[in-house]
Amino acid sequence: EVAYSQSTGQKEQLSRCLQRGIRRVQDLCKVLQLPAVFEETAVSYFQRALQLPAFHLVSLEKKELLGGCCVFVTCRQHSWPLTMGTICSLLYAKQDLFASVFLSLQKELGLSVPALSLADLVTTHLNSFRLCQPAANVPAPFLEDKEKLLARTMGIVELASETWLVTGRHPVPIVTAAAFLAWQSLQPGPRLSCPLARFCRLAGVDLPPPAHLRLKELLEILLGMASQLSWLHGFALDKKTVVKHIGDLLQHRVFLLKNAFSQQDGDEQHDTGPGQGSPGQDSVGQASLDKNSPDKDSPDQDSPGQDSPGQGSPSSPLVAQKGCPSAGKRQRGGTLRPLLPPCLIHPRKRLRPAAPSAPASAATGDEPISDSEIEQYLRSPEEIRAFRKAKAW
Repeated sequence: EVAYSQSTGQKEQLSRCLQRGIRRVQDLCKVLQLPAVFEETAVSYFQRALQLPAFHLVSLEKKELLGGCCVFVTCRQHSWPLTMGTICSLLYAKQDLFASVFLSLQKELGLSVPALSLADLVTTHLNSFRLCQPAANVPAPFLEDKEKLLARTMGIVELASETWLVTGRHPVPIVTAAAFLAWQSLQPGPRLSCPLARFCRLAGVDLPPPAHLRLKELLEILLGMASQLSWLHGFALDKKTVVKHIGDLLQHRVFLLKNAFSQQDGDEQHDTGPGQGSPGQDSVGQASLDKNSPDKDSPDQDSPGQDSPGQGSPSSPLVAQKGCPSAGKRQRGGTLRPLLPPCLIHPRKRLRPAAPSAPASAATGDEPISDSEIEQYLRSPEEIRAFRKAKAW
């Protein structure tokens, strides 16, 4: 049997660069186990891109990344949960370089790339967990029903989205931290002593470095919400014991978020009758959190290289109030603060500009000359002879 491409010389019409790129796209699709339709679409994008002048004179490294960008665009268009970090790890590519090629491809071909679906990403990520199926190295108390774990993880990830924890961040560390909290909260007795690193080893997944930070941020949000539950006021909650109440916190999260992170003092407003005092004396403004669909995989910020879920933020307005004496008393977990992105609550420290040095005094010609400086101008006998010879020429 002779293939059609071999009998007609179809491959001879393709350049070596195009043939090598098509093979790379096909191999990448096989590694990711993508359907055949995805492979055909990605190959067609690659062929169209190489015909454009914008990709004729680019470096060989960018041409190699171009195939990965075509696969990435195809997966996004078919709602296939694939992150830019996964493609970069398979191609051993730098995320900033991959992001630049991706933006160029999107601009030149006029492609529409939808945002990553958070629900699909959570489902795909949890499908690889070994804790949902019996295994020899997994203790029986650590096994969990897949549907229960998925539902609880989705609730925690949605809470993270509503509290600005996913804005501009890679989604995989957030999903990992949320899955860990969901797994602990379903059976807190034997699981509270299990750290995040051991959980990832038992689940058979990699531990992303930022997952510890995302876990800390989630626990801070949960502690703030738990301080508003009246039946928990008699308990001293910490980052371990609050996990036991995640089910209740997720059930009433809209009400608890508003109370935990709003600095509006309702009692004081009732005491102040209409017409007493000016509005500017009690509050400094009102800021509502609109629905946000950040895009990432973008650079870790990450630039266009970061992936983002399309979740919304709370629709209830959060009011910031100044000079409220009873605000700290109403929240037992500490002083109230507005619900803001972490980058605004904990801004990065910037390097202080160097102090301007004293202006150097103008040279007058009377300064002392050191011996080393004098030696720089003294010529050896060989230099003198060479100088005379050059002067004669």
